Amino acid sequence: MSVERPLSLMLICGEPSGDQLGAQLMTALKSIAGDRVTITGVGGEAMAAQGLKTLFPLDDTAVMGLHEVVPKIPAILARVRQAATFAAESKPDAVILIDSPDFTHRIARRLKRIAPRIATINYVAPQVWATRAYRARAMARYFDLVLALLPFEAPFFEGYGLKAVFVGHPALERGKRMVGGEAFRSRLGIAPEAPLLAVLPGSRSNEIRFIYPEFREAARLLVPTIPGLVCVIPTVPHVAGRVRAGAKDWPTPLHIVDGEADKFAAFDAADAALAASGTVTTELALARTPMVVAYKVGWLTAEIFRRLIRVKYATIVNLLLDREAVPEFIQQRCTPPALAGALVPLLNDKARAAQQVADLEEAMCRLGEGAEQPSLRAARAILDFLH
Repeated sequence: MSVERPLSLMLICGEPSGDQLGAQLMTALKSIAGDRVTITGVGGEAMAAQGLKTLFPLDDTAVMGLHEVVPKIPAILARVRQAATFAAESKPDAVILIDSPDFTHRIARRLKRIAPRIATINYVAPQVWATRAYRARAMARYFDLVLALLPFEAPFFEGYGLKAVFVGHPALERGKRMVGGEAFRSRLGIAPEAPLLAVLPGSRSNEIRFIYPEFREAARLLVPTIPGLVCVIPTVPHVAGRVRAGAKDWPTPLHIVDGEADKFAAFDAADAALAASGTVTTELALARTPMVVAYKVGWLTAEIFRRLIRVKYATIVNLLLDREAVPEFIQQRCTPPALAGALVPLLNDKARAAQQVADLEEAMCRLGEGAEQPSLRAARAILDFLH
């Protein structure tokens, strides 16, 4: 499609996973519209690499869980006001709010109050179909368009009067980057035959607090059963210090790596992964890395969510297949013995690992692997909507 007039877009994310999606969307927008689109907003390293000058860093907004959110509420609300005010004053054609609904939806609501003519677009809507469906009706008051990642989401939102377009899951585009495992092992001195476990405790400070210690102890329990076990932890800048501090007594040889290239190479090199629930589980599925998934929050947050959640699974692979192909250990089930017990067959039994790999293949096919890039579909949907 052609872009007939210059467009100004503001992209806003609140945490590293949204930063990755924003960077992919920026690339797609520029590939279609070229220099006829200018982009401002809030992002991290990935969006900065695409030329974004962020209004502020993600440190104040990449938080989750009541214990961590409450002390940062003043800072978060200040960032909400800052972003909304910037949009109202600069008057972009549209503001695209990416994931992190507790942060980005506040910006959308405020912006609709102070500058209602500016279009607001939600990229990666909250999974309200899993918890609080009534929120979809509220979203229709402050969003003009939703770009849906899962095929059943578009008709769900349309049923609540909110225009929605299915564009596919952006993580699919990263599948071709899950390479370099052999060179990764060689560079770090990891023997080709050594069992390698990728440990992914999350990108939020709260996840490092609650999940990281459980993962470290699970690795300790694996030592007697998996001789020669080596671990690798890909991390992101704003939690890297805490990850390294918590690794001082790690029970196996350990490599901590930074950057996307090393993260994806680690996925390719790993025999299995222990991962916090989130976007990374879809990336591991694209890498065909067998995994065990876990998540844990503070007791009060857990009690609130326990009353709200209406779906059986936390992992997209399991949701798509409607069965627990990937072992999940959520909250009280997230214990080192349980995690280690689920990892042993993936590291020791080639048939069990191969079965999960086949399940990952099936799930990614259902998600749209092999079709047109989701970010291109999202970019076209945005441009079509504005024209």
